[in-house]
Amino acid sequence: MQLIFEKSRVGRRGFRLPEPDVPLAPALSEKYLRKTQANLPEVSELDVVRHFSNLSRRNFSVDTNFYPLGSCTMKYNPKFTEKIAAMEGFADLHPLLPQLSGGGMLAQGALEVLYHAEELFSEITGMAAFTTQPLAGAHGELTGVMLIAAYHKHNGSRRKHIIIPDSAHGTNPASAAIAGYEVVVIPTDKFGYLDMAAYKKALSDQTAAVMLTCPDTLGLFNPKIKEIADLAHSRGALMYYDGANLNAILGLCRPGDIGFDVVHLNLHKTFATPHGGGGPGAGPVGVSGKLVDYLPVPRVMRRADGTFSLDYHKHKSIGYIAPFYGNFAVILKAYAYILALGRSGLIESSENAVLSANYCLARLKGYYEAPYDKICMHECVISASRQMENGVHALDIAKYLIDKSFHPMTIYFPMIVKEAMMIEPTETESKETIDSFIDAMIEAARLSQTNPDALHLAPLTMPVKRLDETKAAREPNLRWRP
Repeated sequence: MQLIFEKSRVGRRGFRLPEPDVPLAPALSEKYLRKTQANLPEVSELDVVRHFSNLSRRNFSVDTNFYPLGSCTMKYNPKFTEKIAAMEGFADLHPLLPQLSGGGMLAQGALEVLYHAEELFSEITGMAAFTTQPLAGAHGELTGVMLIAAYHKHNGSRRKHIIIPDSAHGTNPASAAIAGYEVVVIPTDKFGYLDMAAYKKALSDQTAAVMLTCPDTLGLFNPKIKEIADLAHSRGALMYYDGANLNAILGLCRPGDIGFDVVHLNLHKTFATPHGGGGPGAGPVGVSGKLVDYLPVPRVMRRADGTFSLDYHKHKSIGYIAPFYGNFAVILKAYAYILALGRSGLIESSENAVLSANYCLARLKGYYEAPYDKICMHECVISASRQMENGVHALDIAKYLIDKSFHPMTIYFPMIVKEAMMIEPTETESKETIDSFIDAMIEAARLSQTNPDALHLAPLTMPVKRLDETKAAREPNLRWRP
């Protein structure tokens, strides 16, 4: 497919401005005028429409293809939530509208949505209160660690480190380090769980918190999670819940009930809001009762007369972490999604996600190595270590899937698994779609034995074939030049 610059022809126009019917403004000063042409493409309107229409068809999205990325998969985005977010009463609100003005309550609807969304998030996770301000999951992580730091500081304890397992998402140690903490890494034992002996040895009066994903990035629910939390609390440390995998336990287990003090949620992961391209995102953070006073300002409060307001006067608060109401439209979509599913629907979504992942594992473990062959939760991790015997790597299998019209699963993560392939089918895919994906994976495993080069050359059906990805990262070529 040609770039639009390559379709350009000198003198061709896609528009024509009418003759001015008002006096022309004085000419700009010479110093403001361009010395060279802007070098914009010269194409007809029809060529522009066709170019971008065809380009849009090459976009890989959850609306067009199966998207089994593990650990942070975006669910299908139901279209009714998009319609709700586009409603005039929400979409046309300006964030600077006064909460109360001349008897009219111009922002009450938005504040009510935020207030009730926080209530629902609190109920789902077992937290005492929430803030919806963080603008992404990683932003929520940092907010949560800042809350932990504020809590310890207020209580006169300047603790030094945060404990994190070696299977954690990379943002966990990054968030801890940005907040000024040292990171103590705990290895995974042979069963796929946090090594308890190493954990007990690392835990001390200098531990500020323990950051865990539950279920973890191996797709396993740690049966000793309550013991881990009790040990942390016995040393005055707090428990931080990375909510990336909450969609495995919705309605079945609440983080607050098993000892977590801080929770962040990835709304795109668990509550079906859009994600990709760096946004839009939202990473609400919930806390147990002892941390409520440290939540960011402003807080959405309900007055005695039932109206809502923003409270900026919280002297223990960590302050502002986002402008206005955070990513309001994203929170609104998640709120609508929760109301549509209700309690039974949320439980069913988790049960279906777990069933889908275990189905994938059961069908694939005969063809790929299963490093932790046990009942998993919402995602499963397999390995291409068998295929390496024939020179085939996880990357080759991922590229082959592109030719089969599937987005590749997550590869090489978690890094503790050699040639890792992390698959998350979610609860929104049909059995037929999942079977087609599994069949393609089995075909790739067989090709690795009979024709490895077929995998080494993939993808063959894309406009861009196999690239030197290291060079592309180090020497990006992002600009067209004649």
